Amino acid sequence: MLDAIRWDTDLIRRYDLAGPRYTSYPTAVQFNSQVGTFDLFHALRDSRKAQRPLSLYVHVPFCANICYYCACNKVITKDRGRAQPYLQRLEQEIQLIACHLDPTQKVEQLHFGGGTPTFLSHDELRQLMAHLRKHFNLLNDDSGDYGIEIDPREADWSTMGLLRELGFNRVSIGLQDLDPAVQRAVNRLQSLEETRAVIDAARTLQFRSINIDLIYGLPRQTPENFARTVEEVIRLQPDRLSVFNYAHLPERFMPQRRINSDELPTPAQKLEMLQRTIEQLISAGYRYIGMDHFALPDDELAIAQEESTLQRNFQGYTTHGHCDLIGLGVSAISQIGHLYCQNSSDLNQYQNALASMQLATSRGLLCNADDRLRRAVIQQLICNFSLEYADIEQAFNIDFQGYFGDLWPQLQYMAKDGLIELDRNRITVLPAGRLLVRSVCMVFDAYLEQHSRQRFSRVI
Repeated sequence: MLDAIRWDTDLIRRYDLAGPRYTSYPTAVQFNSQVGTFDLFHALRDSRKAQRPLSLYVHVPFCANICYYCACNKVITKDRGRAQPYLQRLEQEIQLIACHLDPTQKVEQLHFGGGTPTFLSHDELRQLMAHLRKHFNLLNDDSGDYGIEIDPREADWSTMGLLRELGFNRVSIGLQDLDPAVQRAVNRLQSLEETRAVIDAARTLQFRSINIDLIYGLPRQTPENFARTVEEVIRLQPDRLSVFNYAHLPERFMPQRRINSDELPTPAQKLEMLQRTIEQLISAGYRYIGMDHFALPDDELAIAQEESTLQRNFQGYTTHGHCDLIGLGVSAISQIGHLYCQNSSDLNQYQNALASMQLATSRGLLCNADDRLRRAVIQQLICNFSLEYADIEQAFNIDFQGYFGDLWPQLQYMAKDGLIELDRNRITVLPAGRLLVRSVCMVFDAYLEQHSRQRFSRVI
């Protein structure tokens, strides 16, 4: 078993830099408009030839209410009728993509995100899933990982029953904070009872996994009241927890301009919140997976990390990194072989492209040899907290220390500080460095200095 993480306030203050979350490398900041539908069709053909399994991500952008902290691609509307024209275009996209793949390629993973996927009516959810099953090889034996994001204010027992009937077996529940003052400050009033009702339904209906999202650093949060939220969440016993650091970037995300910055906790308070949360979760039996994620020891993520098979992609930590990821819907990102591509983030542009029977691909990146090498290095470090030089050398026919010779002084400095251990055969991220693994990965990022780090959240 991996050692417990070690809290070192001095190290955290020194290495708490702004940087990518590495759901991909190169990151989406590097995407450019020279990648288009031709590149996507070429990648889909390669996927078909290789018969690679698939992971589908479906973006449903609509929300009935705005949460001020949110940085997702979303459309705020009370008009439920806006979903139908979007679904028509989404179904066209599904059909256009699927005809370039083999019907026998299995969909091992499916995820509905947003927005609020349960903004859709029951009939619309049935219609969308029927269309996906018609064009993709969705599994019928409940062996796939089929998840959906849930807002408990938009779901009840009948909704949960429908989702289970449609084949979903994982739910991710947005909670963020239980304190009413914090909820009012971010315009998300959601009671513990609403959340518990959805979780009780999921357990009764035999959903396989429940994840809860929390955010620390929101206005009016204190270490004391956030600790009470964590305590209540532990009583709910989710299989996984995501504890995100709120990044206040009002110049980039308009809804955040409604947050009173004077009410935000201080950096010292945020550190205390995180430290307390880690202590609470570890003492309750959760394992730190990395990058804000925790899981019970018998969860697939924890087991994969033990077995050094954990991977990371645009869906976060995953056991399905070997799949080609197909993103469907406005702003959705695909990762197919060595190609990244993203749909237009503008709803009208997305819908207009598909109305003309054209895919809405707007930008992307084709990874070169150096990108693929560095991606493998970052994956190993961020997922497994260790890297064997020989594995990289054999896969890419290089001498590891020679190839990265110019980075060695930085790595040695980190080793001296106790973040990592360097020896003749491997890099190991030490317990004091695991919270700061993004900072270690940033050493290997060839693009980072080309861009302002203000585009990224801080590590802690």
